[in-house]
Amino acid sequence: MPSVSDTDTSLRFPILIGDIGGTNARFSIVLDANSEAGEPTIVQTANYNTIDEAIQSAVLDRSSVRPNSAVLAVAGPVDGDEIELTNCPWVVRPRQMFASLGLSDIVVLNDFEAQALAVVALGEEHMEKIGGGAPEPNAGRVVLGPGTGLGVAGLVYALRHWIPVPGEGGHMDIGPRTPRDFEVFPHIEKLEGRISGEQILCGRGLVNVYRAVAMADGKPSPFTTPAEITGAALAKTDPVAEEALRTFVTCLGRTAGDLALVFMSRGGVFLTGGIAQKIVPALKEGNFRAAFEDKAPHSALMRTMPVYVITQPLAALLGLAAYARNPSLFGVQTAGRRWQA
Repeated sequence: MPSVSDTDTSLRFPILIGDIGGTNARFSIVLDANSEAGEPTIVQTANYNTIDEAIQSAVLDRSSVRPNSAVLAVAGPVDGDEIELTNCPWVVRPRQMFASLGLSDIVVLNDFEAQALAVVALGEEHMEKIGGGAPEPNAGRVVLGPGTGLGVAGLVYALRHWIPVPGEGGHMDIGPRTPRDFEVFPHIEKLEGRISGEQILCGRGLVNVYRAVAMADGKPSPFTTPAEITGAALAKTDPVAEEALRTFVTCLGRTAGDLALVFMSRGGVFLTGGIAQKIVPALKEGNFRAAFEDKAPHSALMRTMPVYVITQPLAALLGLAAYARNPSLFGVQTAGRRWQA
């Protein structure tokens, strides 16, 4: 049962699609090439021991439709026959799914490849713009999303295909810049001696920053969850939470700007995930955009690049559905990431 090449991109319907993150997994079924994705099923990964158990219990046991194929997007690098998720104990074993779930054709993508595909599939009604000029058609794009971790992907147009470029950009180094940063950053919890993007720009990262701000000033830090911190910050009821969110937004702007330079993202930078959707007011206050554009000698270029918050909570599923209906529209390399029974 060897993995197949990219020669035959078609998949047999019905197709199960799944967006598997560190905390939540979202599934749906695409019946045929003319159908939208069906009603989504959303589960918490902690409630199931394995992905196979989740699919069987939450999807297949509740549907009369039996999918032949699956396109799964997972939060972690896709490498080999046992695919581990970065922030979740599930392991995706495509060959095992042939027997356990009755599937005969499985494609596994990185979750932010799916988010990149969604950028093409979504209309502007599913986005909120955070400054910049008009996007250039067919120009490079970047997707990044703070969530359980920090996901990053690029999207380039070449040979009449949109080609997602997955990676682990959430683990790039991030460091202090301003005098205040140098007061706060020493208190940020490190991972094996360094501060990566995920130590700041995700849910636990926001908590990390909040505690660091409190420690820098010798103040209490009673909040323990991202929701508590963002709620207090947006309501302006806690100065430590306000500074923590402001620092989070500034660091997100710096990182988004760095990635925009890497991919020359004249087609736009797209922020996705629940955290970005919840902090739109903070993103619009100005420090995000200032940090994004502060890239001398290319500040003038940065001012032209639009940034959008994707407001559609099921964006990745819509991207996967677009790919499932017509894989040939996308330059997704599936060699080594597709399994057939």
